[in-house]
Amino acid sequence: MKITTLLVLVLMAFGCAQSKPVPESKGAQTSVSNDPFAGEPGDGKFPVIDAHTHNHFRNVPERTSHIPDNLDQYLKEMKELGVVGAVVHTGENQQDYQNLDAYNVIHCAGTGAKVNVKAIEAGLKDGRFKCIKIYLGYVHQWASDKNYEPAYKLAEKYHVPVVYHTGDTYSIKGKIKYADPLTIDEVAVDHPNVTFVIAHCGNPWIESAAEVAYKNPNVYLDGSAFLIGDLSKLPKEEVDEYVVQPLAWIFGYVDDPSKLMYGTDWPLADMKSYLNAFKRAIPKQYWSKVFYENAAHVFGFPEPAKMKKW
Repeated sequence: MKITTLLVLVLMAFGCAQSKPVPESKGAQTSVSNDPFAGEPGDGKFPVIDAHTHNHFRNVPERTSHIPDNLDQYLKEMKELGVVGAVVHTGENQQDYQNLDAYNVIHCAGTGAKVNVKAIEAGLKDGRFKCIKIYLGYVHQWASDKNYEPAYKLAEKYHVPVVYHTGDTYSIKGKIKYADPLTIDEVAVDHPNVTFVIAHCGNPWIESAAEVAYKNPNVYLDGSAFLIGDLSKLPKEEVDEYVVQPLAWIFGYVDDPSKLMYGTDWPLADMKSYLNAFKRAIPKQYWSKVFYENAAHVFGFPEPAKMKKW
């Protein structure tokens, strides 16, 4: 007899054994689910972490997306969608740093060709930084370059992840051979105690990025900025081809729901339309992982109930 059939019979027998229903006490209320992930991403109640944003906050529209690049817009989009936490990537001189602890926003310390060990370590010590960002492609050197070794040592010492820009660059001065996600395999093997994140899934080299994450237990992916701007203004077929289908393929190939994180690259992409597209790529039973739990694990966010309310 199959286990499922046996279970049904047991439950039926248990139900029949009760002589009469237990009366509901006066004033009893219908129980409310304690599941923090009831609902769905984007409904304002389902907690979401955006694993890839920027806060230049230049108070002018971003030149390509035309999204207002200011703190009010950033918080407005977060609040509307239930984005309860986010990761901000700063530049080499951390000029974009702004204390946003009250909104559960953490910062990655950006580095150029040479790692400013003193400045980054000071930020890791005092909690200003919770990760390190390396801009492959924008900086013309490989992930395995010895100049980055101090960053990997700091990451291991302070137990923080290293995030790489990979794939296409937003500048014609970038040299994209350095941004090939396949090169991260070498670093992941040589630094097994460091967690690495391949930002943008190496787009358009998503197959290489997926393989590196599939093969290496210390490598994760964020799926930000496959398209930029307001995706709701683009034809659905275009969004499907360049965002939904690639993300679905990556998720399926990696075959591990803990590997992929939602991210936008705000203000290059708005949070709402990008989330709606991202959501269509991920099976519903894995939404809690992709939209919250994976980023919480990689970047050290608390469980939803312990997030600061604002």
